[in-house]
Amino acid sequence: MSRAEEFQELRPLLFSIAYRILGSVSEAEDAVQETWLRYEGAAARPASAKAYLSAVVTRISIDVLRSARVRREQYVGLWFPEPLLADPYEDPARSAELADSLSMAALLLLERLSPLERAVFVLREVFGFGFPDVASAVGRSEAACRQLAVRARRHMDAGRPRFEADRREREELAGRFFDAFTEGDVDGLRELLAADAQLVSDSGGKAPRWGEGVAGAAKVARALSTLVRPFLEIGGVVEPCEVNGQPGAVFRDRDGRVVNTWSLDILDGRIQTIRTVLNPDKLGHVGPVADAWAVVRETARVHRNPD
Repeated sequence: MSRAEEFQELRPLLFSIAYRILGSVSEAEDAVQETWLRYEGAAARPASAKAYLSAVVTRISIDVLRSARVRREQYVGLWFPEPLLADPYEDPARSAELADSLSMAALLLLERLSPLERAVFVLREVFGFGFPDVASAVGRSEAACRQLAVRARRHMDAGRPRFEADRREREELAGRFFDAFTEGDVDGLRELLAADAQLVSDSGGKAPRWGEGVAGAAKVARALSTLVRPFLEIGGVVEPCEVNGQPGAVFRDRDGRVVNTWSLDILDGRIQTIRTVLNPDKLGHVGPVADAWAVVRETARVHRNPD
């Protein structure tokens, strides 16, 4: 098998590692491309292409994350990971770990870890790499990596909810939620929302803060029902789909361009948090991006002047 063929076979894994370390589709794709350039230029073929390439993409991702953290500290408003509609890597033996680590909530927990802790956690806990390979990837001893893994696991476990809905329950509840949402059914929405439910958004200062900062089941339900009718009237489309392995949706304008994405955090049979990504810089990989300001202005006009 040629180097190019080996690399293409491992590309989904490399992207999935980089995305979980970086929380960015574009940065993960750049890290994978840089990994290929280094592999292509290496003088000798490694004994294990998987171990070698995973180590390279991890080191690149750690370096990128260290510089990205400075930018994230200066970010306008809340920072969310770039939404991912489909993880290219699948491993039936680790499907639970892969799905759990992909959610917006999990990726935001990973933000609390140091770059080294995050890389060790991703390689060891998510992808099941042995400590010798983890140590080689991050340039630390196996003993140090074991300590990093313990600290990372402790931080992650402390931030996770005690009980999580299974996939079938999440999908069923999300289906009812989007039915009620598109019908503008305030009572139906309120029944599906946790008492302290919240609607939060990442606009990066580059898009309107559509529904940002609304909290409480009654207020969120009213805000959602107010939002949906004018949006649908101007030709907007709500496209339910998985976002980061969780129930969510892509909102598109009348021309099919992406306005924003939603992802739903579901716990104990209720929707706890609706996270919406509006920053156009984070949506280009989903499809052509709409002018969210124009969409909001048009929906506002319809809201003020209903037929």
